[in-house]
Amino acid sequence: MDIKVLLTTFGMIFLAELGDKTQLATLSFAAESKARLSVFIGAAGALALTSLLAVLLGSFVARWIPENYVRVGAGVLFIVLGAWMVFFHSPR
Repeated sequence: MDIKVLLTTFGMIFLAELGDKTQLATLSFAAESKARLSVFIGAAGALALTSLLAVLLGSFVARWIPENYVRVGAGVLFIVLGAWMVFFHSPR
């Protein structure tokens, strides 16, 4: 096991998840439910499953597409989605 990769992944995902919609949804579920352990287990399970899917997809993509293209593609997609949200988000 590569501890540096583990800690880097943990730190980046932890920071990325702070204050996002998933965390706010979990907060909302916990606030309206007395079954907080069930909310925690459900939220943790969902995050673990989505992470597993991302790792499997990433492993599959890495076999067919060079790492450099994946990085550039992910960066471009991130910028495009961010710009889309900034310019086309309709405030309610």
